Amino acid sequence: MDRRKFLTTAAAVTTIASLPRMTFAQDLQDIKPKRVGLIGCGWYGKCDLLRLIQVAPVEVVSICDVDTQMRQGAAEIVASRQKSGKQPRQFGDFREMLKEKDLDICLVGTPDHWHALAMIEAVRAGADVYTQKPISRDIVEGQAMVAAARKYDRVVQVGTQRRSTAHLIEARDKVVNEGLLGTIGHAEICCYYGMGRNATAENCPPPEYLDFDMWTGPAPKLPFNPVMHPRSWRMFKEFGNGIMGDMCIHMLDTVRWMLDLGWPTSVNSRGGTYVWKDASGNVPDTQVATFDFPELDVVWTHRAYGDAPDRDYPWAVFLYGDKGTLKASVNKYEFFPKGRREPTLTGAPKTEWDKYPEDQHEKDLEQHVAAANRAHQRDFLQAIENRTKPVADIEQGHISTASCILANMSLELGRSLTWDADKHQVIGDDEANKMLAREYREGYEHPTVDNV
Repeated sequence: MDRRKFLTTAAAVTTIASLPRMTFAQDLQDIKPKRVGLIGCGWYGKCDLLRLIQVAPVEVVSICDVDTQMRQGAAEIVASRQKSGKQPRQFGDFREMLKEKDLDICLVGTPDHWHALAMIEAVRAGADVYTQKPISRDIVEGQAMVAAARKYDRVVQVGTQRRSTAHLIEARDKVVNEGLLGTIGHAEICCYYGMGRNATAENCPPPEYLDFDMWTGPAPKLPFNPVMHPRSWRMFKEFGNGIMGDMCIHMLDTVRWMLDLGWPTSVNSRGGTYVWKDASGNVPDTQVATFDFPELDVVWTHRAYGDAPDRDYPWAVFLYGDKGTLKASVNKYEFFPKGRREPTLTGAPKTEWDKYPEDQHEKDLEQHVAAANRAHQRDFLQAIENRTKPVADIEQGHISTASCILANMSLELGRSLTWDADKHQVIGDDEANKMLAREYREGYEHPTVDNV
């Protein structure tokens, strides 16, 4: 079938895989209480955990972080939120926490370079897992994570909560699935946020409250820089996949979900550091990537300086059809029929402060995303109860993560990469295939499909 005709046909129906995801249970208080642990007590680890507490009768029994200040702060807020009022046990090494084998659910909110090892150990210990995106630092790690989830028969949800964002579900159902765009021929995704890419600091000894060696884990041991911790580790390629892995994965995954796309067949990327040359981080401040799917091309652009071309959509998805355009972000969506300057359909997130007034005072909470996070937690819990795949199953997280990693590899190698999804190999490129698994620091074993 012609790829453009495929999208016209696909837009008119709801895929079988999406049918159970049309609505989310609003009240899961009648499920059996779950014992929960958190690995990584920073910004999004706490955001995820506190949303889970809001929607189900869970007891947070253990938390782990290599930063004692961060860990203690998390213990205190958990005690103030959960019904028992108890502080969870505290650990500095998640492997010691998981030895207890007393968790029903484990949340992973570490820096990216720890995601794979933490998630795999958690499913080995018998827990269902909610892990943050990108799921892995390299592609072989992601393969191993999918294999581990299947081997130990665990539910694993990835924190790509755009799939559970009410106004984006509405945009998919009312615009894409109803065929209002017509034949969809092109998608653009972007991020024009600075992301702290310009941050600069001198190397120094790590603070006493941080176990920096454990924080580094399997990554190369670099001198400590205050930009690394907390949060801006994303600006170092040793610990994450840069703005591509942090922000592109969300929007690429949104397009894949809305249009029911699988793997790209090839990826090409160009860019570099053109403005923030003196910053401490080393990931590109400018990058363009083209993901070539059988159905259409998806083009990503990020620029960590200057204004967005459309100031209403600095981090967004644009779907172009012969009958109209869909603009979508975490803040809203708008559908513009061909030739119209004003949208005929719009949607926006709701705060839900009437149901969850504590959101208003929670430090660093993204207010517009809280409801989507709750819906994502509900979907995760429903999948656990039914022993089914959640809407952001680990395999979907792997496809979106690996696609972004391939873009970074293309940029580094200076050429397009043709991808064989079945073999999980770059076709005809030995140099690229050697990059599918990064070298681990001595003392750590790289996970593979065969050793999980």
